[in-house]
Amino acid sequence: MIRLDQISLQHGRQILFVDAVAAIHRGEKVGLVGPNGAGKSTIFRLITREEIPDDGQVSIDRGVSIGYFSQDVGEMSGRPVVAEVMDGAGPVSQVAAELRALEHAMADPARADDMDEIVERYGEVQGRFEDLGGYALEARAREVLAGLGFSQEMMDNDVGRLSGGWKMRVALARILLMQPDAMLLDEPSNHLDIESLIWLENFLKTYEGALLMTSHDREFLNRIVKRVIEIDGGELTSYSGNYDFYEAQRAQSEAQAEAAYQRQQSKLAKEMRFIERFKAQAAKAAQVQSRVKQLDKIEKLEPPKRRSTLVFDFPACPRSGDDVVKIEHMSKRYGSKVIYDDLSLVIRRRERWCVMGVNGAGKSTLLKLVAGESEPDGGTIALGASVKLGYFAQHSMEVLQPEQTVLQTLEQSFPLASGGSLRALAGCFGFSGDDVDKTCRILSGGEKARLVLARILYERPNFLVLDEPTNHLDVATKDMLMCALDDYDGTMLFVSHDRRFLARLSNRVLELSPDGPIPYTGGYLEYVAASGHEAPGLR
Repeated sequence: MIRLDQISLQHGRQILFVDAVAAIHRGEKVGLVGPNGAGKSTIFRLITREEIPDDGQVSIDRGVSIGYFSQDVGEMSGRPVVAEVMDGAGPVSQVAAELRALEHAMADPARADDMDEIVERYGEVQGRFEDLGGYALEARAREVLAGLGFSQEMMDNDVGRLSGGWKMRVALARILLMQPDAMLLDEPSNHLDIESLIWLENFLKTYEGALLMTSHDREFLNRIVKRVIEIDGGELTSYSGNYDFYEAQRAQSEAQAEAAYQRQQSKLAKEMRFIERFKAQAAKAAQVQSRVKQLDKIEKLEPPKRRSTLVFDFPACPRSGDDVVKIEHMSKRYGSKVIYDDLSLVIRRRERWCVMGVNGAGKSTLLKLVAGESEPDGGTIALGASVKLGYFAQHSMEVLQPEQTVLQTLEQSFPLASGGSLRALAGCFGFSGDDVDKTCRILSGGEKARLVLARILYERPNFLVLDEPTNHLDVATKDMLMCALDDYDGTMLFVSHDRRFLARLSNRVLELSPDGPIPYTGGYLEYVAASGHEAPGLR
């Protein structure tokens, strides 16, 4: 239903695609992968005609409706959240808008003279609205919004009062409610908590249209997509299967290409040795000429492209005392809302606690309290002996100096470190070569998160408090971070919606339930087995 035929496209000096070919078929669920800047979002813009290729063409079957969710949601304000979502539902939303306008007109005394005409038109529009299933539309919109974490109160409030992350959810809800023939979803898992992520996962599994999406959440891709299209070096390569299968197939292809290249290099070297050895001997002249001609005919293989792998070896941290944090009879409230009442908890050395809870349960609040960013209303929170704390929060990225470069940021944080060691640190977190001269102002969300994490981890804390550290990180950086933390010898308290991250790194779980905090011995997988659900609020 969607075909890209011999697509070529160049942005300035950057060549994005060269004779690229791909197709999306009806009902297919496809993951689009590739390194940052490879052109994933450009593919979406080509399909939606927001960009035109330099060569080749994009073909879409006649009558196919397309819904596109991007990270640029635009301005939203002036009407309730549920109305904003319903407005994206296609023709029925236009009829609903006219219906609302007519209702306002009927309530306007100044329009009394036109009332017969208004009432007659209202009856016509109401019939059309009913034929299009409009009366079920609001219920469906509220169901989608609830799945994405909105309370009924939020649904009825002005969309303009929402944060950027919540507006992203509104934009996503519009596309889901639209139920187009094909959905293009650019990082839909960003800004979602684990409950909303699992709801979206189940929604997309049952969605009958075609789906093309990007995501940095490996588990999310694994559970939904049945095919992967990779962008690499201007080409589009298709792999059957989910993300894990794609990675295995790609690794096998790379190994085969490397082996073929080495075999050819060995053969070429052998032939060249023969030619060099006997080129001056008249008796061997015919053989030498024959082999020279053979070499000229051989199609030389290009050296396989080697993907750079990010590796960060966590520096050994000093040992802390056995009791890292002791919370006794702690209480915290915001206005009339009680977040914690008489919470007691001891975190011991080398324990890795992940905190689970629905929106508003107090996950980030607990981390702020432990990190000293907020004070309890009652009780005590005490760090143990020799504890050196490193705290990552979403607002950490906001304190970066916009006009400082990546390297200047690290130099200011570590004035005694050598330039070489700081460049090596930057390289571990994906800032290689000229990337260290980028100013913080132009960094993406993922790049800012990587820079903040680099600063924190280089300081060798023995107690890490991490609030959604994998937000905005691509798959490669997540894998690097997980590998580094696997070998970390300290203690952790963290919140994450990435189930792979949770399963690999946690050995304790604290669930913030409506009945109070419930500690679980064992990590996330043991928590799922014991509780019967992947996240609180899901049964």
